[in-house]
Amino acid sequence: MLKKKWLAMFVIASFLTSFISSKTSAETIFQAEKFPFKEMQVQVMPEFDYPEDWGSRDVPSLLVGEYGTITNKSGQDYDGKIEIPVPAKEKGFVAYLVAEFPEENKPEVQRPYDVDKEKGIVSWKPAKAIKNNETYQFVIEYYTKTIEVKEQKSFTYQLMNNAAIDQLDVVFYSPMDAKNIKLEPKAANNTKSEYGEELYYYQYKGVKAKENLTYSFSYQKTGTESTMEAINKQQVSTDKSGSTATDQVKKETSSSTTNQPLIGVGGASIIGIALIIAGIFVYLGLKGNAQRGRRSAAKGTKQKQQPAKQLAGKKDYKPNNAEEKKELRKKLLTGKIDQEMYEEEMKKLI
Repeated sequence: MLKKKWLAMFVIASFLTSFISSKTSAETIFQAEKFPFKEMQVQVMPEFDYPEDWGSRDVPSLLVGEYGTITNKSGQDYDGKIEIPVPAKEKGFVAYLVAEFPEENKPEVQRPYDVDKEKGIVSWKPAKAIKNNETYQFVIEYYTKTIEVKEQKSFTYQLMNNAAIDQLDVVFYSPMDAKNIKLEPKAANNTKSEYGEELYYYQYKGVKAKENLTYSFSYQKTGTESTMEAINKQQVSTDKSGSTATDQVKKETSSSTTNQPLIGVGGASIIGIALIIAGIFVYLGLKGNAQRGRRSAAKGTKQKQQPAKQLAGKKDYKPNNAEEKKELRKKLLTGKIDQEMYEEEMKKLI
């Protein structure tokens, strides 16, 4: 009789353990439909910049940045991994950055991540659990070698979204000095930055899950100089004229008009260099645009670290050194440092 009681208790205990384990496992499985996007901004940038170890410049780079704010609608706190679809099987695909924005008006914090090429997803675990009904902000960046080089350089970009998006902004940056630019479907809005860079942008509301918007972009461009390299050359010229980076940013942002659209991502504080230099977007919380730059120039495709060049640079600054001033200005414009740090470091060089 006692043996039967022990057997019954063992069966019940096994069942409960199995049930609890299954429940715990289910809670940590990412279900995209339960994490809809409150906001999302996609920046598509052909020949904008080149990562290290890219190889021949005869192969143009296509850089894509996705800035998202998702909301936990699962009904409970979530402590599992986030999964975002990426074109992992495309030619030359390499994930370059995954980061989160844990605090308002603070720089992004990079996260270790994995890429599943078969499933076509990049995944990572947030530093903290996402509370039920609360939002989570992140950025991912990747490069591909999908630009075809013929008489016209061309590529197709498809936004893969496994969840609904309340507000979506898609911005295309043409390469510096590009000509005969064609974009389908035709953009409702376009403008030219202070540096002569053409920008095209789309705005959507209520995008359905797996709507998968597709765009075709083509242009003509001679040479292999990236947009960043062209901008840096112009910055050298500006530096010689005595203008400061702060003056330039103020000039460019002040050129915005009230008739231009509001494009916000994560409280409108996640802003990239091209949005800063364009002077075309009016953001709420504009003071955060230098702190939350478009990208952190980190290496590798797993655990990201702050680049050695950036750390070493602070030690090597010398008073009245034009190269160091130029490097500081570049870091400000690319979001590696915020305006406050820029001004502090510039004082040391004067």
